Amino acid sequence: MDIPWGDVAMFSTAALSAVATAGAWLAAHRSSRTADTVARIEEDRWHADLLPQFDINIERFEGDRATLRVRLVGPLPLCHLDEIRIRIEQSDDMSHTGTIPGGPTREELDAQVWGPVRFTHGADGAGTDGKTVAPFSLEVGKGRPFSVERTRPPHWQQGDDREARWRDQWLNMPMRLVLTCRREGFKEWVVPRDVEVPMSPRVRWLN
Repeated sequence: MDIPWGDVAMFSTAALSAVATAGAWLAAHRSSRTADTVARIEEDRWHADLLPQFDINIERFEGDRATLRVRLVGPLPLCHLDEIRIRIEQSDDMSHTGTIPGGPTREELDAQVWGPVRFTHGADGAGTDGKTVAPFSLEVGKGRPFSVERTRPPHWQQGDDREARWRDQWLNMPMRLVLTCRREGFKEWVVPRDVEVPMSPRVRWLN
């Protein structure tokens, strides 16, 4: 029987071509994945390098009110932030979410600022609970003030000394903030900060 060598050669060439095509596709696919990985690594590095840096402090209280100053100090290549949202978190690590019969509701517990300072309601777009202010933008090197006030004990705390007990509970505790920062073209940054709360002259004298 005659062997159709021409057909064999044709099929062999086709098979080798298919193998070469598959190899080229696989190499291109691997190269694409490598390029994507490198791009993600570079993007993450650039994102980390542009982490917003803030100078935040509370000026001395006049009565129960003071000024919180927030300044965007860097890095210089960041240039600006399109939106900054500030939220006050609780200043201690205790659980304040439990409820007891006849006690405060979950909503009341969540609305309470568990710390020494809150935003002043009605100023800077602050909510009724004093935990947040209206979003704002900043350029590097610039800042803005916010009105803050000392927190009050929740209504469910009893006793003639409840104001003193509440004040002592937060003595030497920071104002704990979380700043969520956005700029077009980048993933958002979340920056936690603890801000020292100045003591009143009366507290300094007692200590």
